[in-house]
Amino acid sequence: MDFSSKLLENAVHEMSQLPGIGKRTALRLVLHLLKQPSEQTTRLSESLEKLRGEIKFCNSCHNISDVELCEICASPKRDESLVCVVEDIRDVMAIENTGQYKGLYHVLGGKISPMEGVGPHDLTITSLIGKAKLGQIKELIFALSSTMEGDTTNFYIYKQLEGLDISTSTIARGVAVGDELEYADEVTLGRSIINRIPFEGSLKAN
Repeated sequence: MDFSSKLLENAVHEMSQLPGIGKRTALRLVLHLLKQPSEQTTRLSESLEKLRGEIKFCNSCHNISDVELCEICASPKRDESLVCVVEDIRDVMAIENTGQYKGLYHVLGGKISPMEGVGPHDLTITSLIGKAKLGQIKELIFALSSTMEGDTTNFYIYKQLEGLDISTSTIARGVAVGDELEYADEVTLGRSIINRIPFEGSLKAN
């Protein structure tokens, strides 16, 4: 792709680094921005700079937040004895949109995947087990996608909880195997949480 401007080429290159954005789509987006008032581009640039410079991760659940303790963890209306284990913020958003869950979350930041070089210590599993040992958690809900990596992560955490008085469950298979939670419709996902099954039962099913 030949460019008449080095500035345009650089902008297209940076835009194309985003997931799912190819060179042609990046060019279309950059040209769109050029047609907009300069104030709009400035606001976009400033919001991205503030995002990178000021964003925080909740000290308790590791969710993305503007403050040290996210709104969900700080809410007195949430059930602190119930914790839903998810991969990232997109899963938190998907579950919250169902309006069916009133507990807390724990964001792992990924899944165990030896093929991609991601091990247990690359995730926030140690933090989760530490909270579990404090004795306030009564149930952990595994809500990772039903892939080999998700199942491996669930089982690893389950084994780390041996000897602790904590029940473990997994969302019902209303969400198809291999599906990511963010793509499940709200009704299906909500029912999957309400009708969750004991984790031990899911092991026998497999």
